[in-house]
Amino acid sequence: MKRVFLLVLDSCGIGALPDAAAFGDSGVNTMKRIAASPKFSASNLCELGLGNIEGVDYLPKTDTPLAAFGRMTERSNGKDTTIGHWEIAGVVSEQPLPTYPEGFPTELLDEFSRRVGRGWLCNRPYSGTDVIRDYGAEHCESGKLIVYTSADSVFQVAAHEKLVPLEELYEICRVAREMLVGEHAVGRVIARPFIGAAPSFTRTANRRDFSLQPPSETLLDAVSAAGKTVWSVGKISDIFAGRGVTHSVPTHGNAEGMREALRAVHSDFEGLCFINLVDFDMLYGHRQDVDGYAAALAEFDHFLPELLSALRPDDILMITADHGCDPGDNSTDHTREYVPLLVAGDAVCPVPLGTRRSFADVAATVAELLDVPFVCEGRSFAAQFRR
Repeated sequence: MKRVFLLVLDSCGIGALPDAAAFGDSGVNTMKRIAASPKFSASNLCELGLGNIEGVDYLPKTDTPLAAFGRMTERSNGKDTTIGHWEIAGVVSEQPLPTYPEGFPTELLDEFSRRVGRGWLCNRPYSGTDVIRDYGAEHCESGKLIVYTSADSVFQVAAHEKLVPLEELYEICRVAREMLVGEHAVGRVIARPFIGAAPSFTRTANRRDFSLQPPSETLLDAVSAAGKTVWSVGKISDIFAGRGVTHSVPTHGNAEGMREALRAVHSDFEGLCFINLVDFDMLYGHRQDVDGYAAALAEFDHFLPELLSALRPDDILMITADHGCDPGDNSTDHTREYVPLLVAGDAVCPVPLGTRRSFADVAATVAELLDVPFVCEGRSFAAQFRR
């Protein structure tokens, strides 16, 4: 049985892309930033070859890497989760998804309010923790929904779980998703539930993403159409609006995601297991928590040998990222960066893969490994590392 495990370390970029300045991201480097923290540890990733990747001159190199290694360039016009994952799955987005630095049009929100039967508050770009601090009490008193955005293409709805039950909040977000099409087709509508009392509100792990449908066929569509499994761990199914996914396991953080990845490795299936570990981005990158980010990477690094040892002889593990989110720059937003590429398994020759021209090279490679017909803008690198 041919199996590929594609694991995305959400936001673990490794240095600014040549066009980063156009995105307001000069000098960013997520991995270098966290490598300076006393909480940082990446010995197992470095044994694979993380420090051998071009431009990663702040981590130790090895003369005997255990994986094929390289870095990838984002060709799509953006730096968000949706566009990054779409490109990994073979879809390059020439046009950026809409963003709302001044908030959403009032007439759009008024129609949204009419449809869901609740008013709205805020309507500005905001940090998710700050917005519930500043608007949580008014929300609890009025019942109005906290609607906000960020530098990404997102429509976010925050509500207290005791005031707006989860299923009601999810239905509210489904209504927003139906409305946000055409010129307002944001990448994701995100449910952001929280609990507690003012001034100490806290977000819960019951977040849900309602994504835009990918504009064309993805790797997931091709693999499932070929009769093989597409096993989603974490928010992958949400990102692709469920399309092409045959088995979905939502998770509530990295620890659960790593457990479910291991469960998948020990299961019998043929096809693709696509895993997203979200905490790097959600809990640490956006919150500018360098030490927290570093500790989370150390936790993954400590887990990595168990995952590698569980792989079957023909299994392939690919480790990459979807964008950056430098926790020490002057912004809480994503950053336009190269992403790492590590390919491990008994069938892998540990060779340099260079700088790939697109994240879509992963899609082309996975399709070739699984013998699945799929045409995209990516170029397979399977021939470079196959023994």
